Amino acid sequence: MADFLPISKRDMKKRGWTQCDFVYIIGDAYVDHPSFGHAIISRVLENAGYKVGIISQPNWKQPESIAVLGRPRLGFLVMGGNMDSMVNHYSVSHHRRRQDAYTPGGVAGMRPDYAVTVYCNLIRQTFRDVPIIIGGIEASLRRLAHYDYWSDKLKRSVLLDAQADLLIYGMGEKAIVEVADALNSGLSIRDVTFIDGTVFKAKNLDDVYDYQLLPSFPELKQDKASYARSFYTQYCNTDPFIGKRLVEPYSEREFVVQNPPQKPLRTEEMDAIYDLPYAGTYHPSYEKLGGVPAIQEVKFSLVSNRGCFGGCSFCALTFHQGRIVQTRSHESILKEAERMTHMPDFKGYIHDVGGPTANFRQPACEKQETKGVCPTKQCLFPKPCKNLRADHTDYVELLRKLRALPGVKKVFIRSGIRFDYLLADKDPTFFRELVKYHISGQLKVAPEHVSDRVLTLMGKPMNSVYKQFVEKYRHMNERLGMEQYVVPYLMSSHPGSSLKEAVELAEHIRDMGYMPEQVQDFYPTPSTISTVMYYTGLDPRTMQPVYVPTDPHEKAMQRALIQYRDPKNYALVYEALQKAGRQDLIGNGEKCLIRPKRVGCKKRR
Repeated sequence: MADFLPISKRDMKKRGWTQCDFVYIIGDAYVDHPSFGHAIISRVLENAGYKVGIISQPNWKQPESIAVLGRPRLGFLVMGGNMDSMVNHYSVSHHRRRQDAYTPGGVAGMRPDYAVTVYCNLIRQTFRDVPIIIGGIEASLRRLAHYDYWSDKLKRSVLLDAQADLLIYGMGEKAIVEVADALNSGLSIRDVTFIDGTVFKAKNLDDVYDYQLLPSFPELKQDKASYARSFYTQYCNTDPFIGKRLVEPYSEREFVVQNPPQKPLRTEEMDAIYDLPYAGTYHPSYEKLGGVPAIQEVKFSLVSNRGCFGGCSFCALTFHQGRIVQTRSHESILKEAERMTHMPDFKGYIHDVGGPTANFRQPACEKQETKGVCPTKQCLFPKPCKNLRADHTDYVELLRKLRALPGVKKVFIRSGIRFDYLLADKDPTFFRELVKYHISGQLKVAPEHVSDRVLTLMGKPMNSVYKQFVEKYRHMNERLGMEQYVVPYLMSSHPGSSLKEAVELAEHIRDMGYMPEQVQDFYPTPSTISTVMYYTGLDPRTMQPVYVPTDPHEKAMQRALIQYRDPKNYALVYEALQKAGRQDLIGNGEKCLIRPKRVGCKKRR
């Protein structure tokens, strides 16, 4: 097992260090596994020759907690964790979560709200002149002005609120080494303004060139339509080949400048990152606390790709990983899988081989590899582009090699399958092998809704496509003599969904004869098209008005309709059907969702 990076002065002394080049402050427990962003960034820096120490979940009420490794030579790195700290802490109904899978023992409350901002302000109290570089999902998706659901207001770039010097957005492996090299060469952090995938502050625009000016923050706060247009400009500039430099003014002497995204990683670069000497688990100091629950989901899983050209409106992947799919080689993945089979607790099951979308193993078309993505068009929505390469050949070959490894009993695919992309492939080989080898009774897919109006706003395929997939899946199981089912992920209260559409979804569930155990209320997280709809009431792509269910009671009714069979939801479902004018669904007929109220009965039987 590889050595963990230092977490104390004692660890530094064992390595013969007197000072770290970088001290990395993270909101998660220290897990040295490539599914954790801090593990990748720290190992990439180590591989580049830099000394990195880790401070995990410091006590934000005690400034000395961020000084346990001393003053770093080049700077502090800060990330809130693998999740935005507010999503980590709160459900969509603002209830505090009781567990945190990224904390030892699953204990909640070990990081602050808005962790990046709090940690950086803590550093500034003790080390006023040391460079602070922020990154990770929380910083990446809050890099420019953004709607914050938890405070219900438009917030400034986190770069300003955190008092940080530089922000690295996206995955950041290339950018972090370039930043480190610039600082190591003696360059001031104020002069590190030229690196792709970074955001910096400027007092004027004299030295900023070839940029597109966004509306000012005061204008965005005053006019929601202006914010919707600004966001769509950002959305159209997320491509590393054609994306422009963007400038967001805050005052006459305060600007936030976003450089274009970093270029996608080549396969050799991806391989090099995943071949670094990770320990593969959490720091041993957590053992007595019960370990870190999040490792269980990824310990025996394999990352095959990153990036996603699916383009769902409610997903922030376009803003973080980008739309160009990047992949690891078969050799790199097989080498990791072979190491996995020798782990003492490996039982023969590889839990997943995938990424944001498991069955994307190449860019959507050849053009994307050199010229980037189409800024205002989607690869799969509303229909697959005529230039789309719908081909699972490489993925099939990879899965066959993994199945053939000694010690491997079964290879599951648990990350998302994009069913419209699967249907676009004329070769049925992958579909057949998926059903035969890679499912355990149930295949989870994400149609999200059945109303074509809502699906259009979601950026998802029409309901007829999902129906076609389900029918084809059923036939494939029959041909193979297997009995397996589709489990659909469904979302309530997405912008565009009124009670009318929610009832339509409930009727679909009735006809399936299936009640979902889990329902996801739409959760407005930073930097998604759907969140902009929620905040502004406008679709930023068309600037057309969108109905937005914001009232908590209506949202509760929409959610209850999806689980209308649950007796606890009877009153909400009854009220929803009355308000939607669908009393025809209250009765004793086979198409009715609920029975009538029984007058004189104290409780419903």
